Amino acid sequence: MNSFLTSMHSGLRWVVLLLLIFSIFNAIVRRNTYEKKDRLLYMFTMVSMHIQLVIGLILYFFISEKVQFVEGWMKVKLYRFYGMEHLVGMILAIALVTIGHISSKKQTEAKSKHKRILIWYTIGLILILAFIPWPFRAGLLGNWF
Repeated sequence: MNSFLTSMHSGLRWVVLLLLIFSIFNAIVRRNTYEKKDRLLYMFTMVSMHIQLVIGLILYFFISEKVQFVEGWMKVKLYRFYGMEHLVGMILAIALVTIGHISSKKQTEAKSKHKRILIWYTIGLILILAFIPWPFRAGLLGNWF
């Protein structure tokens, strides 16, 4: 179960990243019109992030060996990253994307809707990129999939 959920969480990361990038690109290109397909893209991006969060929380609280609250866990880079940094960074990113999605729905003009998405989703993307356990980050045991 651990390897399945970990692989699912790692693989879904690419879906989330692609949807975020596509949403940001869409917000830049389609500034003057806002259609149902725009709303669905932005909503699906946000929902995929929430699904990623649920899987991550299951790993965090019930399964992962990378989260260990033993004495001195904050001094161990691996435990600190997965036990605090990754969790806080990702929750913050998801919260910002959710705020952006909700605030865009309250706007009446297409330009305003896309502008809100562009700003909030870009900030969320930057946070996500900063807190993903990339394989090239030493000591985090990250993988590409």
